[in-house]
Amino acid sequence: MLKRESKPNRREAEAVAIQALSFIAADSGRLGRFLASTGIGPQAIRQAARESGFLAGVLDYVVSDEQLLKSFAEEIQAAPRDIAAALTALAGPGWERDAP
Repeated sequence: MLKRESKPNRREAEAVAIQALSFIAADSGRLGRFLASTGIGPQAIRQAARESGFLAGVLDYVVSDEQLLKSFAEEIQAAPRDIAAALTALAGPGWERDAP
């Protein structure tokens, strides 16, 4: 869980991103949409998770979908703004996802 009213450090932000990935993977519909959106195959997730920027990308994916963000925030008992703060901690304030 994130500390309220403070900026998460990198370790806390990574923990949130891992929780987000677990949350996505726990539901076949969410996982299918994530895989389709990212172009990552199910077998490649573990390797992709080792790449720089992947965890930030997971949080960016969650933050970009309001309903998913609300559901995830409720699941981990955090405010949506706390998840956005975790994204900023991982990626920096100027983060923009690669557009196809």
